[in-house]
Amino acid sequence: MLGQIISNGILMGFIYALVAVGLTLTWGVMDITNFAHGEMLMLGMYSAFWMFQLYSVDPLLSIPISAAVIFILGVLIYKLIIKKVLGGSGLTALLATFGLSMFLKNLAQFLWTPNYRYINGAMVTDKKIMAGGIILGMPQIAAALGSIVMTVIIIYFMNKTKTGKAIQATALSRSTASLMGIDTDKIYAITFGLSGACVGVAGALMSSFFPIYPQSGALYSILAFVIVALGGFGNIKGALFAGLIIGLTEAVGGYFLGTQFKYALVFLIYLIVIQVRPKGLFGW
Repeated sequence: MLGQIISNGILMGFIYALVAVGLTLTWGVMDITNFAHGEMLMLGMYSAFWMFQLYSVDPLLSIPISAAVIFILGVLIYKLIIKKVLGGSGLTALLATFGLSMFLKNLAQFLWTPNYRYINGAMVTDKKIMAGGIILGMPQIAAALGSIVMTVIIIYFMNKTKTGKAIQATALSRSTASLMGIDTDKIYAITFGLSGACVGVAGALMSSFFPIYPQSGALYSILAFVIVALGGFGNIKGALFAGLIIGLTEAVGGYFLGTQFKYALVFLIYLIVIQVRPKGLFGW
């Protein structure tokens, strides 16, 4: 039973990590607290759902579409909202993204009702594999593997491409990056778009085994904030490891203490780590 619980926690941890990677990009590079991050995830889930319902495109095959749709949404959010408040106080940006979060949730409820929706009949739906007495659901395995691949792609992009290095330079000092000829406004737009692409992929992966409704991104948004702070602001590898820690804590804590206490344990671990490492496990 413990092996089953740990396996489930690891699979969920990778999914949490991908959601947090998107948030850590905007938080670490732009110092923006995006409260609408969970709603972008929710729209990624809806995009996969409607591609399946209207055009019979499997959620796994609609991953590039969801990523592209939420990437474009992220760029538009930056151009129309974030760019206007970058020069203001942190509270201004926080309130702007909080208002955007409320707008997106209510827009989704207006367009698609608050009803729970499910994707039935996808390639991995209701499929399981057994390994050493441990039963693993194929939707969770596919989501975990997809999350790992997307996280590796983001790490490669940040470390090996010219644009990725420009993003890192802008994160260190926007003024110095501008003096070096980097178009920081374009870099910020790309960063917000990449953040959206991450949750677009996560939403498509999760849509085959999670209910889809206007409030579906709220919990993952809160967990993403905890993971980013735990792993270290702007640290993608830190978000990956912190996501695994949170996934395991949630699964093991829920089993031994009861599901009503699992999130209390998650926040307790976060508070303990922050006392020892204020900038997170991998912060600098």
